Amino acid sequence: MATKNNENVSGWVGWIGFASIMLYLAGFFHLIAGLVALFNDKVYFIGEKSLWVLDYTRWGWIHIVGGFLLLIAASSLASGKGFGRTIAVIAALASAVVNMLFIPVYPIWSVLIMVINVLIIYAVVVHGKELKELN
Repeated sequence: MATKNNENVSGWVGWIGFASIMLYLAGFFHLIAGLVALFNDKVYFIGEKSLWVLDYTRWGWIHIVGGFLLLIAASSLASGKGFGRTIAVIAALASAVVNMLFIPVYPIWSVLIMVINVLIIYAVVVHGKELKELN
């Protein structure tokens, strides 16, 4: 477990790898949701009691941009850059907030992505410093 560069690194550093994979996954989910909102707006159903501020085209572009930001954050975190942890937490927080707004439209999808974001934030905040010790 310990080599000359990582004497103080525990097995929990694998959580950072998990977080970067989950960021990639959440990024791809956002891209898919955005493309669906752009090209097939019949998929998402809104009831009369739901509050909806944006149209599907704007919402699709928000998801696409957010998806690309999550993919960039995942690459930064996986490469072990110091700013990657900060970018990952901010991107995961933004993704969670965006999906809170998306709950009236597609609740299961939104909750799934929000759970993934919580796991990402936990992994990066609790064990992120250990990745820095490896580099």
